[in-house]
Amino acid sequence: MRDAPTPPAPTHLDPAELRTLDAHWRAANYLSVGQIYLMANPLLTEPLRPEHIKPRLLGHWGTSPGLNLVHTHLNRVIKARGLEALCVWGPGHGGPAVLANSWLDGTYGETYPDVGRDRAGMERLFRQFSFPGGVPSHVAPETPGSLHEGGELGYSLAHAYGAAFDNPQLLVACVIGDGEAETGPLAASWHATKFLDPVHDGAVLPILHLNGYKIANPAVLARIPHDELDALLRGYGHDPLYVVGNDPATVHDALAAAMDRALDRIGDIQRRARSAGETDRPHWPVIVLRTPKGWTGPHEVDGLPVEGTWRAHQVPLTGVRDHADHRHQLEAWLRSYRPEELFDASGAPLPDVLACVPEGSRRLGASPHANGGLLLQDLPVPPLERHAVDVAKPGAVLHEPTRVLGGMLRAVMAATAERRDFRVVGPDETASNRLEALYEATGKDWQAETVGSDEHLARDGRVMEVLSEHLCQGWLEGYLLTGRHGLFSCYEAFAHIVDSMVNQHIKWLRTSRRIPWRRPVASLNYLLTSHVWRQDHNGFSHQDPGFIDHILNKSPEVVRVYLPPDANTLLSVADHALRSRDYVNVIVAGKQPCFDWLTLDEARAHCARGAGVWPWAGTEDGGSGPDVVLACAGDVPTQETLAAAGLLRRHLPELAVRVVNVVDMARLLPAGAHPHGMPDSEYDALFTPDKPVIFAYHGYPWLIHRLSYRRTGHRHLHVRGYKEEGTTTTPFDMVVRNDLDRYRLVMDAVDRVPGLGVRALAVRQAMADARTRHHAWIREHGTDLPEVADWTWTG
Repeated sequence: MRDAPTPPAPTHLDPAELRTLDAHWRAANYLSVGQIYLMANPLLTEPLRPEHIKPRLLGHWGTSPGLNLVHTHLNRVIKARGLEALCVWGPGHGGPAVLANSWLDGTYGETYPDVGRDRAGMERLFRQFSFPGGVPSHVAPETPGSLHEGGELGYSLAHAYGAAFDNPQLLVACVIGDGEAETGPLAASWHATKFLDPVHDGAVLPILHLNGYKIANPAVLARIPHDELDALLRGYGHDPLYVVGNDPATVHDALAAAMDRALDRIGDIQRRARSAGETDRPHWPVIVLRTPKGWTGPHEVDGLPVEGTWRAHQVPLTGVRDHADHRHQLEAWLRSYRPEELFDASGAPLPDVLACVPEGSRRLGASPHANGGLLLQDLPVPPLERHAVDVAKPGAVLHEPTRVLGGMLRAVMAATAERRDFRVVGPDETASNRLEALYEATGKDWQAETVGSDEHLARDGRVMEVLSEHLCQGWLEGYLLTGRHGLFSCYEAFAHIVDSMVNQHIKWLRTSRRIPWRRPVASLNYLLTSHVWRQDHNGFSHQDPGFIDHILNKSPEVVRVYLPPDANTLLSVADHALRSRDYVNVIVAGKQPCFDWLTLDEARAHCARGAGVWPWAGTEDGGSGPDVVLACAGDVPTQETLAAAGLLRRHLPELAVRVVNVVDMARLLPAGAHPHGMPDSEYDALFTPDKPVIFAYHGYPWLIHRLSYRRTGHRHLHVRGYKEEGTTTTPFDMVVRNDLDRYRLVMDAVDRVPGLGVRALAVRQAMADARTRHHAWIREHGTDLPEVADWTWTG
C-alpha cells in the first residue's frame, strides 16, 4: 500500500451492526475455505482427519475475503435502502465467495434444494466445489445471481454498464480485481461514464479491489503512488472513495461509510438529472478497496509469508491430507472464524449472520436481472413487406442491402421507444455501414461535450458508438443477459478483436441451456459488413473473413452463420435472428450496391431451406441431372457464380449447369453434427454424389472442405475463396487476385467436367485472355473492365 490515505477511526457503524456484519463476513470466509478443502466434517464437530480433506485441492482463496466483504456490505445497503441491485464479480476465480454468500442468503438452496442451509447442505456445498460432477471454481452460469463468467478477465465493468443501460432503477455493483484492471478491455471500460445517462439508465458502482498481487506478480494499480492512482480515476471521470486497512472492525466501518457516501452521491446525481434537468456530465463514485490478499488466512506456511502475498492466490496450504502440520494449521484457520458463533448444531446460520441479508428478489442471488430471460419481452419486429424491395426479375436492380436493413431497424427502434429495450452498438461505423436510418428514431448515446458540428448525438440515444470492439461486445452482452435485445454492427475484419469475448459468451449460453432455471435470453446478433470483398479501398489490413471460421468451431447448439446474397434475404435472416433466443447469430452482408435476386416470398423460402437450387440460373433440363454444380455462399461469390453461369450458358449451351446458393453455412454439416445440418440424402440430392462442384465461397476455402469432408461427393468438391491475396485495388481485382472471379470459375468447370477440357479449349483460353485484359485495363484506367462494371444478369 503506497502512500495510501490513513483510514478513519470507526464511527459510522453502531456496535450491533458492526457485530452482525462481521459475523456474516466470517461465515462467508469459513464457507469459502471449506469449499476449497473439505469433503466431510463441515462443522468441525471432530478434529480434522485426512479423509475429511479433498484429494485434489483446487480453488482460489486470495480474492475470496475481499469479495465476501463486498457482498456483506452490499447486503447491508440493499436491505437498508430497499435497492434493486445486481453485482458483477470481476476477479477471476472468486467462485467460493459468491457461492458461499448465495448459500447464506438462501438462494442457493432454493435453486438447488439438496444444498440447503443445514449441515448436509453445507457438506454438499463443500464437496461439490471443483469436484467431478460438481461446480466450477469460478462464478459461472450455475451460480445464482451471476451474469458474468469469471474464468476470463477484463469484461466485468463493460458487462456492468451493459446491465445498467435502460434500467433506471438498478444499481450495478462491479468488483474489479487489480489483475483484471491491467487488461485492455477493462482499461477502456472506465470510459463508459461518458455513455451512462442518469435519466434513463441505472447506476454502476465500480469497486476496485487492490489486494496487491496476481498469481505470482505484483499488480500495477496496487503499486503506483496514491496520487497517481487518484489522478487516473479522476481523469476517467470518477470521484474515488478509499477504504484501506487490515483490521476488520476499521475496514467494516470505513467500507460502510464509503458505500453510504457513494449511494448518496448516486442518488443526488439521478435526482438532479431526472427532476431538475441537469445535463452536466457527473463524476460518478468509485470505491477503491485495499485489503491484504488472502486476508484472515494463514500468515505464514513452512516459514514463508502467505497472507498479503502472491502465495495466498490459490491454495495456501497444500498436501493437507498427508502433511499433519498443514492439516492442524488448516483446522486452526477454520476455527479462527469461530463457527460455533455462526451456525447452530444443525448447520443453519444463526440470526446475527443473517441480520444484514435482504429478502426475496432483493437478494443478490435472486435478482431477476441476473436471469434476464425472466424479464425478456418479444421484440416488435415489423412485417418485412414494409421494407422489402421489389424484384420483377433476378439481377435487374441493385440495392445496398444494409441500407434496406437500416429501415427495418429504424422501425424496431421506434417501436421500442417507450420500453427502451433495444440497442445497436458498433465501433463508429453505423453510418458507414449504411444504417443511418436509425437516427430517424434515436440518436447516438453521448454524455460528454458537444460542439456545433456534431450530428445525431443525444443523451438518451440508443445507438452506441465507441471505437472499442471490446466495449461494444461487453455492453451488448450485459444488455442481453439482463433481458433486452440488440445488434452489433462491425467491419468484418475487426470482429476478430472480440474472438475471446464471444468464446466466453458462447460457453455461457451453452451451459445456461442445460440449467433448467436459466431462462432463454435474446441472441447475440452480429452484422458483419464492409466485408473482405469490398475493402478494396482500405486494403489488406481491412480484409479478413475468418470470424466465420472462429464461430463455426464453437458449440453447434449455440452458433449460427448466415450469408444472405441480397437485400430481401438479409431482411429475412435478420428477422429470424432478432426474434431468436440463446444463439450467437453471425450475419455477413455487404453495404455496397448489390443485385436483387429474390422476391421477399422467394427469400423467405430460400432462407428457411438454408440452401437450395436456383433453377432460373442454371441450364439443367431436370432429366439426367447436371454436368456441373456451381455453388456459392455470400453476396460477391453469388454474383461471380451467376456471371460464370451466364458465360457457360453462352459459350457452352449444351452443358447442364446447376446453381446452388447457401445462406445457412451450418447446412453443409451432417445432420448429427449441427441442428441445421443436412442429412446425406438431402445433401447428395442438392450437390450430387458424383458430379464436380465448383464452390465460390465468401471466406477461407478450407472451411467448406471441413464442413463437408464426410460427404460422399467431397472428392469432387473444388472451393474458391479468399486466400490472403489482398491490397488496395479495384473491386473486381480482389476476386481475380483470389481466383474467385467468373472467368476462373468457368475455367474450373472446363477443367473438372470429364471430357470437357479438350472440347472447350477455346472457351478456356478466352477466359484466361479476359483475365489478362483485366490486369492490363486496371493498371491503365484504375477501374474495372466495362464488361464487368456494367454486367447485369440476362439469363
